Amino acid sequence: MSALFQFNGGVKPATHKARSAQTPIDTAPLPTLLVVPLHQSIGSQPRPLVRAGEHVKKGQRIGAADKWLSSAVHAPTSGKVLAVEERVAAHPSGLSALSIVIAPDGKDEWIELEPFDPATLPPERVREILRDAGVVGLGGAVFPSHVKTEAAKTRALEALVINGAECEPFMTCDDRLMRERAEGIARGVAIFRDLLRPRRVLVGIEDNKPEAIAAMLSAVEAIGEDFTVVPVPTRYPAGGAKQLIRVLTGKEIPADRRSPEMGAQCFNVATAYTAWRAVAFGEPVISRIVTLTGNVERAGNWEIRLGTPLREILPLMRPKADTNRYIMGGPMMGFELPSLEAPIVKASNCIIAGSPSLFPPPAPEMPCIRCGACARACPHELQPFELYWFARARNFGKTQEYKLFDCIECGGCSYVCPARIPLVQYFRFAKSEIWSRERDKASADAAKARFERRQAREARERAEKAERLAKASERKAAPASTAPNDAAPDETEAARKAAIAAAIERARVQREGVQAGNTGDPDATRREEVAGAGIGQCRAVDAPDAGQDSRREGQ
Repeated sequence: MSALFQFNGGVKPATHKARSAQTPIDTAPLPTLLVVPLHQSIGSQPRPLVRAGEHVKKGQRIGAADKWLSSAVHAPTSGKVLAVEERVAAHPSGLSALSIVIAPDGKDEWIELEPFDPATLPPERVREILRDAGVVGLGGAVFPSHVKTEAAKTRALEALVINGAECEPFMTCDDRLMRERAEGIARGVAIFRDLLRPRRVLVGIEDNKPEAIAAMLSAVEAIGEDFTVVPVPTRYPAGGAKQLIRVLTGKEIPADRRSPEMGAQCFNVATAYTAWRAVAFGEPVISRIVTLTGNVERAGNWEIRLGTPLREILPLMRPKADTNRYIMGGPMMGFELPSLEAPIVKASNCIIAGSPSLFPPPAPEMPCIRCGACARACPHELQPFELYWFARARNFGKTQEYKLFDCIECGGCSYVCPARIPLVQYFRFAKSEIWSRERDKASADAAKARFERRQAREARERAEKAERLAKASERKAAPASTAPNDAAPDETEAARKAAIAAAIERARVQREGVQAGNTGDPDATRREEVAGAGIGQCRAVDAPDAGQDSRREGQ
């Protein structure tokens, strides 16, 4: 028997488990319509692989994992895809989610399954199988399991913790699963053990489940493993991953740290079972065990296809006439479903039919008297009454100083508050406001960065344009300064005077020649007048023409 430790706080609400834990797991009939949301895990939304009008088979992948932090989605039965559209989701907001609507054909025809021997496969291949089979945390967190098995890549683990505590009131799906399918759980634990290589494996089960403890002990012995099955004290929220790790190993996981950083990793028993079915049989996750209980005539656990609308499972639970709402999850951390059309998803571990007698309307909220009961009940040693005052005053900076995000919203503080203050609702409000402001700030920062990049780009373009214009001006100025016709003023004047002098000289020579050789010639006077006119024309010649005459004389 391993030594046990204690976590701070916790409460002991009425369990309400006896009715639903008495009968074996039953199989729900095939619904008339399936609405399968694509986003059923933490991480990126899977990409749809089918279109309206296509025929799919049971187990066929209809949503492919998008990036590594994502998980695939599969057809729960064979039939025709009616639509790929937004449908109401199982979420407290009541918002819609992209879903694949399938009309079953009644044949329930499987795809060709491909089983594997995990002992013969490399770890990366096993992780790919888990991802493509849609294996996620079925305890409620729905974190992709293939990602959690990568913890061994960064550091050696001290302990692998298997969570069979199931501390929420009303919920018995894990209890019945351990009683009836313990060997499959143990073999799934072995798969996680081989991927993570921890020093020891601890299976924690609350001590109010003696049949489940006995079944798991027998299963571990039957397959020849050295896993340690440990009964833990019944105290809510002992089923929280950090609380169970604390009880079994003594390790305190800070709010800003992940459990693998402290040498531990935790998986739910239902997750281990689906991992074994995925690897050893090739079966993807298309159904899950759901506790149907509360204000009903027939409480129990059923294996229900994912995507089954709540309306289709009401005949199984037979709600009483005064039922006024349906809660998904336990009464401590669950939420009211927005519609009877909301489907069963991987996180749907329990559906509770509520009534005024089972869940009376909350008493009027009274002023906080600072009794400290909430602080004593908090498993993370917070001061909920201080967080309440700051959240109510919208002093969100102070709420963060008082470690608001360490709160796991277990509801223990609200349960013990004598003033009937819904403390968890205030904390959720404060968190949502902080997240909203951070998103707005991130958007503003991104817009500012885009504006600054645009300003820098425009300034760069203006500088480049100015540089191009300057270079063009230089190119235009260079030929003008080196043109051959742009002679200096002194050279032009000298050329003109030379041309005039040459013309006068020619006229003089011609005149002298005429006088010497043609003394009695009656036309002599006429030739002299013509020569004189030539001299006058030479004097009136412009500089360019004179220059040209001068050049012609040189030729």
